[in-house]
Amino acid sequence: MHYTQIVTELTTGYIALFLLTKILGKTQITQITAFDFISAVILGELVGNALYDDQVGVLEVIFTVVFWGILVFVTEVTTQKVKRVRAFLEGHPSIVIHKGQIVFKALKKNHLDLNQLQLLLRKKDVFSIRECEYAILETDGSISIIKKPEYSTVVNQDMNIVKEPSQVPVNLVMDGEIIHENLQLIHKDEAWLHNQLRLLGKGKVENVLLAEWMEGESLFVQGYDIKSESAS
Repeated sequence: MHYTQIVTELTTGYIALFLLTKILGKTQITQITAFDFISAVILGELVGNALYDDQVGVLEVIFTVVFWGILVFVTEVTTQKVKRVRAFLEGHPSIVIHKGQIVFKALKKNHLDLNQLQLLLRKKDVFSIRECEYAILETDGSISIIKKPEYSTVVNQDMNIVKEPSQVPVNLVMDGEIIHENLQLIHKDEAWLHNQLRLLGKGKVENVLLAEWMEGESLFVQGYDIKSESAS
């Protein structure tokens, strides 16, 4: 196989897979179920075999990706409309801890041993079974928990503390370059930004690694010398 043909087919496969991912949605990446895993493996195998087969050209690669994409799309639509099919293809959550007690049958059904269960619990900051009231094994293999009241984290609502609304930080400078759209977003101009940097002794934007703005807070500025400063 010529290098030109390899580059052409690889580029075509890359673009086709990227477009397919965009069409099918983010859940194909962030929520990997058993069906999604099989889908990814088979699709990669099909494209890989097509790529290094001298008898297969660009059209065959596109056809492979598109046809598999259609199958996946039809399956996704079916799972949205038919609950029975959804449970069969995607599975359903299983309660592995119920009222503080391990449900051994659920563990056995999901081929999960105690060591694996404890590992999943530790990832949720639960280091002892006695701390957990309920634990649900999700379809993507992760676990969701509800701690017992005596082990639950105290929140502001429990203490009647009024907390200010959360703010989203906005990056104004990154890697020595001004992000103009973000300046417009906070209704500021370059003159204001340069003045803030001057007050902090950062004369040039090129000297700034990161400048972060947050409403009601001082401007956070860090230069390349790993020294952070702030200005009101």
